[in-house]
Amino acid sequence: MRQIEVICGPMFAGKTEALIRRLTEASKRGAHVQIFKLLLDNRYAEEGIMSHNSNSLPALPVRKAKDILSKINYCDVVGIDEVQFFDDGLINGVNILANRGKRIFLSGLDMDYLGKPFGLVTRLMSIAEYVTKLQGICTQYGAAAFFSHRLSKSKQKILLGERKEYEVLCRACIYD
Repeated sequence: MRQIEVICGPMFAGKTEALIRRLTEASKRGAHVQIFKLLLDNRYAEEGIMSHNSNSLPALPVRKAKDILSKINYCDVVGIDEVQFFDDGLINGVNILANRGKRIFLSGLDMDYLGKPFGLVTRLMSIAEYVTKLQGICTQYGAAAFFSHRLSKSKQKILLGERKEYEVLCRACIYD
């Protein structure tokens, strides 16, 4: 089944949980699944992806998107977590894999902490057959939240973190 699906949204929206669920379902149906993550993201495990609910699956860490193509083994389904951290080569790699008959599931943030789109993720969304946009729960009002708000003063575009560095906010809170 040649197709690409992007699962996106803010932090704490359940993106990795949704990815794990889709990959687990594919595996239960007999598909051979291979999962990748960027080596940079070592928050939970060196060789695995893990949701905030502590559900996990083994994953191969790679340094760059092109490494996925060289490390791919026989599989029907490919999962890639935290795609916003990857380089632009991911677009070409994902297209190659889908054109070879692979089903691809990608998850990642669609916007940075300033509310600006992650260019790579928006480009992946444009080539995907399916896009699922998840929402979080605003930490201030409990409303539907789409914005990852950084609590620290760091100006780095990419800052790995958790609840002490980030919260998720609704539009009313982020622009107040």
